[in-house]
Amino acid sequence: MGGSRAGRVYIGSFTSAGGRGIVVAEADAGTGALTATGGSDAVADPSYLAAGADGSVLYAVSEAADGAVAAFRTDGPGISPLGPPVPVSGDGPTHLALAQGRLLTANYGSGDVSVLALGPDGAPRGEPVVLRHTGNGPDPERQQEPHAHQVLPDPSGRWVLSVDLGTDSVRVCTLDPATGGLRVHRETALPPGTGPRHLAFHPGGRHVCVLGELRAAVTLCRWDETTGDLEPVAAVPVVPDGAAGPAYPSELAVSHDGRRLWAAVRGPDAIAVVELDEGFEKGELVATVPCGGRWPRDLVLDPRGSRLYVANERSGDVSWFDLDPATGLPRHAGSLPVPAASSVLFA
Repeated sequence: MGGSRAGRVYIGSFTSAGGRGIVVAEADAGTGALTATGGSDAVADPSYLAAGADGSVLYAVSEAADGAVAAFRTDGPGISPLGPPVPVSGDGPTHLALAQGRLLTANYGSGDVSVLALGPDGAPRGEPVVLRHTGNGPDPERQQEPHAHQVLPDPSGRWVLSVDLGTDSVRVCTLDPATGGLRVHRETALPPGTGPRHLAFHPGGRHVCVLGELRAAVTLCRWDETTGDLEPVAAVPVVPDGAAGPAYPSELAVSHDGRRLWAAVRGPDAIAVVELDEGFEKGELVATVPCGGRWPRDLVLDPRGSRLYVANERSGDVSWFDLDPATGLPRHAGSLPVPAASSVLFA
């Protein structure tokens, strides 16, 4: 049955490619269908979004050469800017997250991570503190220099993990309460040419799944929140053996019970379904299904864990999929037109 609201959804897009900025939508609790209700074009290229702890503030990157972040109030029927965008002193921020009361961005173009203080109203303010990454990888086109792609706190809140596509590594950092800056605790190397893009924590809190963009596989890792150790143990492909054409994985999501994960893969424009073993240190690609459009840039679970939502950048839509509770196989259930869609966030 439809007609009931599951909650608000925010969709980021590339205004430089015809997107409308941030689109606000409502999700139907029964069908999963999205209905656009408003939005804002106050920020250029708001490609990735994050919400404050109580949901009253929405944050967006501005993925431009002069990268910036912006904050929006969400307590009305739409969203309204809390102020002008604030520079991050980095090039091309692709991801942002909140950690220990600060706002962090991963800046792909300049290969660094910025940390900004937040004012009482939740808006970013002041000069950012920047952690510069160093290193490179074997791919001559994509890995000549660092390319920070994601920054994320661990579930304990003690650590911050920075994923770098250019250096084939994940940096485990701490936040200095005095300076507000990041300090590298340990750098974990992945196989050369992996091009790590994003990671997700397993619900048990003792494992991490790292998705490679240049090597189409997910690396399963042990995670120790006491010591901050990240240890790769196995890699699972997200494209079938012998698949034709290039593949560029973009995002992954782990099921609430930890039994499986899904990965969006650009090129074949597919959703990969990976089953995990009981120890969560081995996995198997069991299926791939069409993503409902072209160039799936983002993929998220709804709060109940019963549906997947995919932002298809080049076909300009957000598609949703019902998940078979026994197999985890996605079944396409509908799409909302969103030009140059890049990310999906449930409030």
